[in-house]
Amino acid sequence: MGTKRVNFRLPEELITQADIAAEVTHKNRTEVLIEALRQYLEEKESEEDFREAVVELYLDDQIEFEALVDVIGRQDAESVRASKQVLDRGEELADKLADL
Repeated sequence: MGTKRVNFRLPEELITQADIAAEVTHKNRTEVLIEALRQYLEEKESEEDFREAVVELYLDDQIEFEALVDVIGRQDAESVRASKQVLDRGEELADKLADL
């Protein structure tokens, strides 16, 4: 997995807490923040409302298939993709019938 540099602002107290956690755990600030973000995302991804919202983003073509896989898993994502293909074909057919 590659990495990408990002720039964002944090409240000073969070930086201080992250630095303390890094010192105590013998990690660097980046490792502490990565661990915290991963834990947060794991918690969010286990929430049904969140997963449904991510599926909606995919169905609305706002995120790519691989992003969907990252959140809901490959097997569930494959099911959603198959359903989307059926829905898209149904819309195409409805459009063609409307033109008759």
